[in-house]
Amino acid sequence: MSTTTTETAPAVDRAGRRAWLGLAMLALPTLLVGLDMNVLFLALPRLTADLQPSGTEQLWITDSYGFMTAGFVITMGTLGDRLGRRRLLLIGAAGFGAASVLAAFSTGATMLIAARLLLGLAGAALMPSTLALITSMFAEGRQRFLLQGWTVDSATAVR
Repeated sequence: MSTTTTETAPAVDRAGRRAWLGLAMLALPTLLVGLDMNVLFLALPRLTADLQPSGTEQLWITDSYGFMTAGFVITMGTLGDRLGRRRLLLIGAAGFGAASVLAAFSTGATMLIAARLLLGLAGAALMPSTLALITSMFAEGRQRFLLQGWTVDSATAVR
C-alpha cells in the first residue's frame, strides 16, 4: 500500500502596509547619515572662509564624523540589543538633531569638530537600529533580501 503525504509549506508572513510605512520612516535616518557624510564637502569652502581652520582642523572637520560612525557602529548595535532597537533609534535621532544644531551654530573650528564627533556617534546609533528594525519588520526572507538590494534566484527557496 502506498500512501502519499502532502507536505504543506510553512506559512509565510508577508509584510503589510504598516511595515512598508515603517520602512519609509526608517529610510529617513539612513538618508541623513549618508547625506551628512558628503554634504560637508559642499560647505567646506564657506566654512574655511568663516572659521579660518588650520589644515589639520580641516582634516578633523571632514574626517571626524566618518571615524566615529565607523568606530562605534558595532558598539551601538550591541547597545541596541540591550536597550532596545527602537529606543536606541530615538536616542540617536535626538542626538543627531541636537548635534546638528550645535554644528550649525559653531563659532570656531574646535566647536565644529566636537559637534561632528557627536554627529558621528549619533549616526552610529542610527545605522544598526534601522537595519535591525527592518529585519524584524520583514520576516519573510525573499522580501528582506529584495529590500537589502540582493537578488534572489527564483529557483532558490529562501526561508
